Amino acid sequence: MERRQYIVPGMHCGHCETAVRDEVSAVPGVESVEVDLATKLVEVAGEPLDDAAIRAAIEEAGYEAA
Repeated sequence: MERRQYIVPGMHCGHCETAVRDEVSAVPGVESVEVDLATKLVEVAGEPLDDAAIRAAIEEAGYEAA
């Protein structure tokens, strides 16, 4: 299983966390999404993972992945 990590500096509340988790979870191949607001880290696991699609999902939620 692949794992990727993204820093999403704009996240600051539970709504942000839910929005990012929901959008990224909908990407084909994604099996799990863990969001840590304290570190602004989003960890995605699944197979196969499409980096561009995950970044687009984060943007669709209203945030930018660093």
